[in-house]
Amino acid sequence: MTDTRLEPIEMHRRYWPETFDELLLPLIAALHHADQWHRQRAEVIMAIHGLTPAEFDVLATLRRSPPPGELTPSEIQRGMLITSGGLTKVLQQLESRGLITRTTSETDRRIKPVHLTLPAVQLIEKAMSELITVMRAAIESKLSVKETNQLVILLNKASGRIGHSTPS
Repeated sequence: MTDTRLEPIEMHRRYWPETFDELLLPLIAALHHADQWHRQRAEVIMAIHGLTPAEFDVLATLRRSPPPGELTPSEIQRGMLITSGGLTKVLQQLESRGLITRTTSETDRRIKPVHLTLPAVQLIEKAMSELITVMRAAIESKLSVKETNQLVILLNKASGRIGHSTPS
């Protein structure tokens, strides 16, 4: 029986050494843990507001869109990791709850732009504000502003997104 009290990295080093990469595996593990840490906090805020992560993502995507604040389902989908069928289900749920409306495009009847309702704007603004507050406090309890800025720069560099979302 193996000692499962060991960290996964150390277990990998000991029991699968032929594939152990001491640079890459700790990075992957750290990214995974950071993602889980963020998701757990975010999902609590979303649940308080009665939103699933996908619903939150759709409402936030619509809220940050340029005036008049409408996007087609295809435009929403491009900003999310969701299938068109999955998006259709989320849009139906949001529409049934009165959080979005869908109209028919005057130029192409097949296109049905999606709009936030006033209750949705209020909901997503409150939820996002709470999420930012909770996440900022959590990050600031662990990293300095300088460390946070360095981390953003390094992650953008590692992902090939230099010039995107870098701190000022």
